[in-house]
Amino acid sequence: MAGGDGAGSSVRGKNHLYILWTNDNKLTAEKMVFMYAVNSRLRNWWEQVTIIIWGATAQLVADDVEIQDLAAGALSAGVQLSACKACCDQLGITEKIEGLGIEVILWGQPLTEILKSGETLISI
Repeated sequence: MAGGDGAGSSVRGKNHLYILWTNDNKLTAEKMVFMYAVNSRLRNWWEQVTIIIWGATAQLVADDVEIQDLAAGALSAGVQLSACKACCDQLGITEKIEGLGIEVILWGQPLTEILKSGETLISI
């Protein structure tokens, strides 16, 4: 979440799932990304779940009210949402994404650390 204990913090563990979401297909967002992320938290499959919003998905979140509702529900369920700052800045949607309660950070280095450390990452 913006300004909070977001995914950019150094607190990471082996029971933290990261979902790198780059596919802007709405059905994939509804039927995989949010469905799995929310159920993972509500059913305690993972202690922490972070959805990384990258590329075209940032525009989908900014433009689609139904996706915004899913994002709000995920946040309420304890899922962390964090968007790529470079993408949001280039698309001119940073304030809109932050206004939805979604953290916006530069994700290049944190993603590299996740990959190098062997953390659990699903790429969609």
